[in-house]
Amino acid sequence: MKTRNRSLLVFLVAVVGIGWLIGASNLPGAWYAALQKPPFNPPNWVFAPTWTILYVMIAIAGWRTYLQEINGLALQVWLGQMALNFLWSPVVFRLHNLAMGLSVIVLLLGLILFFIGLQWRTNRLAALLFIPYAAWVAFASLLNFSLYRLN
Repeated sequence: MKTRNRSLLVFLVAVVGIGWLIGASNLPGAWYAALQKPPFNPPNWVFAPTWTILYVMIAIAGWRTYLQEINGLALQVWLGQMALNFLWSPVVFRLHNLAMGLSVIVLLLGLILFFIGLQWRTNRLAALLFIPYAAWVAFASLLNFSLYRLN
């Protein structure tokens, strides 16, 4: 039980911590503020609490997947989606590349949906924890596409 709790703590600290670090080091800044935005663009203050909640859910799903099968396909998909998740902010906010950001986020959404499908029968809670994440990333994909089209 102690090892399980420790591994959960590692997942939580790693996912939330890296997410916050990437967010803090890739702030939208003046470039993003100057972009023409669609009418459904949320205010900037929405993103930090939303991502914090999602990162906790992503970490728990990853931890459950890790406990299920350390070298399994589901964990590899989970790791792949984390890499894409962490890549998007630097691509968009540092490189100012909305087209590449759109490519990254569409691949991310695909891996999220693939993860849900992989885990639906064997680890239902991990799959369910990814549903709000999929919804948010689908919305973010639409937002990224709209920003690309408008700018």
